[in-house]
Amino acid sequence: MRTYLVAMLFALAAPVSAQAQSADLVLCDRVAADPTDPDKPAEVKGVAEIAASDVATAIKFCKQAAPSSRRAMFALGRAYAANGQTGEAMAAWRKAADKGSSAAMVELGVAYATGAGLARDEAQARKLFEKAAQAGNPRGVSNLAALGSAGGAAPADPAQARALLGKAAETNAEAQYQLGLMLSEGSGGARDDVAARALFEKAATQNHPGALERMGAFAQEGRGGPKDKDAAKAYYERAAALGDEDAKKALERIRCPYAIKDKQGKLVTTLCF
Repeated sequence: MRTYLVAMLFALAAPVSAQAQSADLVLCDRVAADPTDPDKPAEVKGVAEIAASDVATAIKFCKQAAPSSRRAMFALGRAYAANGQTGEAMAAWRKAADKGSSAAMVELGVAYATGAGLARDEAQARKLFEKAAQAGNPRGVSNLAALGSAGGAAPADPAQARALLGKAAETNAEAQYQLGLMLSEGSGGARDDVAARALFEKAATQNHPGALERMGAFAQEGRGGPKDKDAAKAYYERAAALGDEDAKKALERIRCPYAIKDKQGKLVTTLCF
């Protein structure tokens, strides 16, 4: 079926080179477009991960469409990455970023932040996330905030990061979670547990593990809303099922609430129910 579709598109595109480029982009979008890419047209669904059976097709048609489309250049980077061609992926993303692709800026920023594919460079990661955030990319905003909260240096301007997160939090679960953390800690502005809880709840409905864990803690402590031990446990269980380690520890504390310590204050055992 796919072979027939490719042949049909080429047949339709044959008379005019511009139409041929359009056909290449259609096929590139079909197998390699990122659902979160702001450059992606609304009618293009995109794929969270490029299927192994589609990698060769993605590389072929995205490469042909890339010279005239930064979206295709970014997708080409995704295809190379899926094929284990890290160097080629970084080169494609750099070209797309130079053309203004905020999605490519984010991927390069992640590579610099983690040292996966590029030499680790937090300053470069921050610059790329800031540029993507300024372009309105939700992942750029949330990654910029996360860069400060994950043991690195705090954002140069927490108040600005908070404002940027506020825009991204309208639609992005990670941004909702990161903004909730800033509000709950009073970072970049006044502390607001009620607003933080509302943001965690929004992200929790989208199964964000960290937000589910925070909702558990807020419900357990009665922060920003009613205290509800049953709801807290349910939130922790959902977060733990998604792999959140803090939620797993919280569930263990609920199960074993009493600690027996020796004279030096060292834990000897716990009483569990």
